Amino acid sequence: MSAVAAASCGSEGAGEARTEKKPLKPCCACPETKKARDACIIEKGEENCGHLIEAHKECMRALGFKI
Repeated sequence: MSAVAAASCGSEGAGEARTEKKPLKPCCACPETKKARDACIIEKGEENCGHLIEAHKECMRALGFKI
């Protein structure tokens, strides 16, 4: 599953795995980065998870969401 997440977050090769520019709902986009971000925030607090928050934002932007 991590290979799919990497492909959907990268700018190259994403067209093969996903024919749409973005999912219908933002809640379903980038599940791997979202899961890691949420777990970190719960365990360590938002102030200690900036790198994961930014990684999720970048993944969302790569899929066409304006964040």
